[in-house]
Amino acid sequence: MSVQVIEEPLLEVRNLKKFFPITNSLGRAKGQVKAVNDVSFDLYPGETFGLVGESGCGKSTTGRTILRLTEPTAGEAIYKGQDLYKLKGRELLKVRRELQMVFQDPYSSLNPRKRIGHILEETLKIHNIGTKQERTDRVMDMLSRVGFQPEQYYRYPHEFSGGQRQRIGLARALMVNPNVIICDEPVSALDVSIQSQVLNLLEEIQEEFQLSYLFVSHDLSVVRHISDRIGVMYLGQMVEEAPTDELFNNPLHPYTQALLSAVPIPNPLVKRERIKLKGEVPSPLNLPSGCVFHTRCPYATKICEQETPVKKKAAANHAVACHFL
Repeated sequence: MSVQVIEEPLLEVRNLKKFFPITNSLGRAKGQVKAVNDVSFDLYPGETFGLVGESGCGKSTTGRTILRLTEPTAGEAIYKGQDLYKLKGRELLKVRRELQMVFQDPYSSLNPRKRIGHILEETLKIHNIGTKQERTDRVMDMLSRVGFQPEQYYRYPHEFSGGQRQRIGLARALMVNPNVIICDEPVSALDVSIQSQVLNLLEEIQEEFQLSYLFVSHDLSVVRHISDRIGVMYLGQMVEEAPTDELFNNPLHPYTQALLSAVPIPNPLVKRERIKLKGEVPSPLNLPSGCVFHTRCPYATKICEQETPVKKKAAANHAVACHFL
């Protein structure tokens, strides 16, 4: 898919950091997990920005921190000229209507004691939208849009399949007409056939409602299908960012090259050389000095151990954090 990117970003994330303190049995701090460490990117109106990387690289924490489901350690998230981290009370509640999230686990994110209709209405109640009848009518309409029958309004989450529950999660995010939806691994727990249904629904809904997606996933095939641009994360840092086709056709960072080499090609006659990285992923409790990837990089030199590379443009719309590019 492709969009016409305009100059003004809808959401600007600047130097975002989220550190989790580690304490001993006496409650004293003994270290920090640097889950997100100086991440910056833009999200434009109507586009899908994919965020990829190995498990534990900080991509889900990035999404949750942008929405302040966890408070940031440092940085800015500027939405329509407002820094989300400086908003409080009613101002924050008002902006929350425009930024929503679809969670990874479609079951644990739904209250098992409430009927689906009541779960969806709850969003409207929080934002004081409509009368009781208007809220019910809107829920019925939204359930229809994501492929449900009116009688399913009265069912409980356990009565639905995983794919159906994920559609309910999407319906809940859409209830307040948001501009941005952060999708945190929305299809990772689903069968392949159900994944395609949910992805197609996401694309249809995006076109209908003119939405922007921050799409978090470790599945590169899924991200390639749905994203306009992609950011690659490693140990809490963004190491490469480029339009989707550019990234897959011309990966520049050694980590991106290794990551893409592991993607299967659905053609038995075509072979791809697999790049196997040495060693293990370092602990975010004790990050390597300099470039965080240097302990596994086949091209690392002394400067990589000593200096942190700055993300810079290697080509139009293609940025990479590497000393040799």
